[in-house]
Amino acid sequence: MHHLTGSCHCGNIEITVGLPKPPADYRPRACDCIFCTKHGAAYVSDPAGRLGIVVNERSQAQEYSQGSGTARMLLCRKCGVQMAGLYRDGPRLFAAINVRMIDGAAVFGESLPASPRKLSPAEKVERWKQLWFPDVTFEVTG
Repeated sequence: MHHLTGSCHCGNIEITVGLPKPPADYRPRACDCIFCTKHGAAYVSDPAGRLGIVVNERSQAQEYSQGSGTARMLLCRKCGVQMAGLYRDGPRLFAAINVRMIDGAAVFGESLPASPRKLSPAEKVERWKQLWFPDVTFEVTG
């Protein structure tokens, strides 16, 4: 497992990522919706991987729903960084992380364009369940 860490600019939201393949084997998905384009986001995930999210100050974290309203975007209110896309299915939390939040020298493959806005909400959910990290841990410490 390849272990990576990351955070928003101010450190309020931290991530730990476990990828079964080397980062260079992944091609982040650059969503073409207006929200993701304006944030310069490209997402990486692996259904065989692990993702942990820790929010140090809950009042400074925000979830924002846009588009079909099916997924929510996790942002830091302190520094404005967009961290991840989240989808809740009962007790399960699925997520894809904005690759730009990962610290250090992890080198990912070239981004691929993605256009989920062309999918119905049901098609989006099916796609997320196939591609995103399943059973994400989400911890609030303060």
